[in-house]
Amino acid sequence: MSSTTAPLSPARTLATAARVLRQLAHDSRTVALLLLVPVLLITLLRYVFDGSPQTFDSIGASLLGIFPLITMFLVTSIATLRERTSGTLERLLSMPLGKGDLIAGYALAFGAVAVLQSLLATGLSVWALGLDVMGSPWLLLLVAVLDALLGTALGLFVSAFAASEFQAVQFMPAVIFPQLLLCGLFIPRGHMAPFLEAVSDVLPMSYAVDGMNEVLHHTAVTGVFVRDVLVVAGCALLVLALGAATLRRRTA
Repeated sequence: MSSTTAPLSPARTLATAARVLRQLAHDSRTVALLLLVPVLLITLLRYVFDGSPQTFDSIGASLLGIFPLITMFLVTSIATLRERTSGTLERLLSMPLGKGDLIAGYALAFGAVAVLQSLLATGLSVWALGLDVMGSPWLLLLVAVLDALLGTALGLFVSAFAASEFQAVQFMPAVIFPQLLLCGLFIPRGHMAPFLEAVSDVLPMSYAVDGMNEVLHHTAVTGVFVRDVLVVAGCALLVLALGAATLRRRTA
């Protein structure tokens, strides 16, 4: 019982993060999914719109926020579920390790990967593929990292409701696809049916895309950008807290 009520410990959090990173380092396919796939997709998109650079500018910035969220959601949900079903989480929760330590450790580990992923994708887009943004590329990076952390938080949360890795992947249509369709990537949210616009207003991916578009079209930090960043960060923290609430021992 004390393991679930222990205060957050930086040492235990860092130890958990180091363990997760060691596991990731030995999984080359997962590393490739996290670091190379977003880069390859952005590159593919650039040359799909080779004859229309302005289209790549408008869509590419949005996808810099969407790709990290999707990839981190997939990897985190599957990795966490694997630890649940293998009994690793069960053993960890029987040790002097609080829920906060565990969740913070996972968030720190995947957050470090998210920073690297976002650096690669943003750097490639802006300096190699010619993505034209009026604002600072560092603001694009900030939104991309927050989106990746949100994907991590969502993955931790939904893993509690899946019994297999296949079921974890099945959550993607329910959690990710509606946000993808309603975030404003395909059509401005103001042009949607009113009830769909209202739904999009409560989905965090909408604010991620809005934030990217603010950087695309404004040289200075705007109030809308600050709002978007705070909403995405707040949603990530909220879902992480919900994820911590799902961590419980399943044996008597």
